[in-house]
Amino acid sequence: MRTERHVSHKGVGNARFSRAATAVAAAVFLVSGCEGLGEDDAPTGSGPAAPAGQAVSPLKNPDGTKPGLAPLTEDADRGAARKIIEELSTKGRGPKTGYDRDKFGYAWMDTADGVPLARNGCDTRNDLIRRDGQDLRFRAGSDCVVIAMTLHDPYTGTTIEWRKQQASEVQIDHVVPLSYSWQMGSSRWPESKRKQLANDVLNLIPVEGRANSSKGDSGPASWLPPNKQIRCAYVVRFAQVAVKYEMPVTTADKAMMVKQCDY
Repeated sequence: MRTERHVSHKGVGNARFSRAATAVAAAVFLVSGCEGLGEDDAPTGSGPAAPAGQAVSPLKNPDGTKPGLAPLTEDADRGAARKIIEELSTKGRGPKTGYDRDKFGYAWMDTADGVPLARNGCDTRNDLIRRDGQDLRFRAGSDCVVIAMTLHDPYTGTTIEWRKQQASEVQIDHVVPLSYSWQMGSSRWPESKRKQLANDVLNLIPVEGRANSSKGDSGPASWLPPNKQIRCAYVVRFAQVAVKYEMPVTTADKAMMVKQCDY
């Protein structure tokens, strides 16, 4: 008979970073989408703040190895956010011609060089669940397959009690969608750089499946998280990824990003 093993997030945090071979956890999550909501169409509610330790400001998490997205509420933080956004170059969005997910490597590969948590014994998706999930419950005999967890979703401000039977309830969002990056120049990158973008934990957040699906490959001008409290943090993360990969954004996207971090 199979048994389950329960591990609290606090109890496993140090082990993951102290042992390169530590396995990390997840189940089958989907990355999918359709056309995103515009700002005027987005829900107006704001969710509660994440519990202590489950969300870190993007300004204090430049490599993406810490969990969640904490709101940026102080004027000084919003000023710092605007400086990051102002670094972005702009250009028009190109065609999607030739785009294929496989051109960014197979999904959730553990072997993308040059990104945090690579080659640690579990794939990227599992790394993200270990980073952001709480009260992880593993499949018997595995340190890398989660059958249950608690997740605070920054996009909606809700807490999700996830079970493997409802896998699509949680999805892994590429903050800068891969198709968006293709249209903004990654079509000309070497494959190794595209693999980095697809598996860089800076660019990945586990979120509610419906919110992720509504986003599709939208930039900030046409989609923002329903939870207004974290919109500035979200566009900062978008900007951090774009700056790291020297990728431009559209003029409309940059203007919307600046607007979200106004004082």
